[in-house]
Amino acid sequence: MKKWLIVLCSTLLIAGCSNPESASETKNKDTHSLKKVSVVLDWTPNTNHTGLYVAKEKGYFKEEGLDVDIIMPGDAGADQLVASGKSEFGVSYQESITQARIQDVPLVSIAAIIQHNTSGFASPAAKNIVTPKDFVGKTYGGWGSPVEKSVISSLMNKENADVNKVSIVNMGDTDFFTAVKRDIDFAWIYYGWTGVESELRGEKLNMIYLTEYSDKLDYYTPVLATNENMINENPDTVKAFVKAVSKGYEFAINNPSDAADILIKTVPDLDPKLVKKSQEWLASKYQDDAPRWGEQKQEVWENYASWMFDNGLLEKQLDAQKAFTNNFLPQ
Repeated sequence: MKKWLIVLCSTLLIAGCSNPESASETKNKDTHSLKKVSVVLDWTPNTNHTGLYVAKEKGYFKEEGLDVDIIMPGDAGADQLVASGKSEFGVSYQESITQARIQDVPLVSIAAIIQHNTSGFASPAAKNIVTPKDFVGKTYGGWGSPVEKSVISSLMNKENADVNKVSIVNMGDTDFFTAVKRDIDFAWIYYGWTGVESELRGEKLNMIYLTEYSDKLDYYTPVLATNENMINENPDTVKAFVKAVSKGYEFAINNPSDAADILIKTVPDLDPKLVKKSQEWLASKYQDDAPRWGEQKQEVWENYASWMFDNGLLEKQLDAQKAFTNNFLPQ
């Protein structure tokens, strides 16, 4: 199991003071009068993160009294930065928050960015991997987490296939399209980014979605997270952050093209065609069948935690009620 290194440090919230403002100054709030916080991404910027960039670009954070820095995770990773208080908020996953809480790391999910799991195992169509039994004799490229073999095994067991007949290698940061041409046969991807990119490349993929084989694998990925200290000591800041981000994702749901333009403008290194097509694909997935963007169900947290426990990935059962909250979502 992944071991957590928690660096003890205090959360730094900078609230500036200002003199009485003129009407013009009130309208254009100076950043020194805002509470400065950061949100750390889980990966390089992509359309999973669009709502954050929209909230910043359109002034939703400022409307809530916040000056928000969107930062990259670096070597430490988003979860460790948030757990230690070095960043107030972060992009995380139900899986990693579950593992963290089992080890008494006080991370809490405060919103589901995407309502249902859109990830799965992808392979070039030419490799003829169409069901989990086709993994036999093939090479999987992953990132070295124990959960990967367990998920592959869970799917293969449905078809009486043996996971030990799959070669599992760590592909690190290698690009999917490079890796499948070089030394792997399939990998775990988000269709909304890598799958859409395959369409633009004209490279047909076969997708095996996790949700097609088990309801327990329909978990929240990604999510927005904070730590218990923020919730207990700065609930108004958490509420303001979630309100602004909610507006950002609602804008992306209703205006995918305009939202894509904001992401492209803010992160010019991204492929504009990929961002546009990915944003269009994801727009209906953010909220999907939930009553509001970000809503989470205890049943989803319990189901996936029980699956992890049954597969030897957790040392004890999760107290799901403490792992997430809907209390900061706008009514």
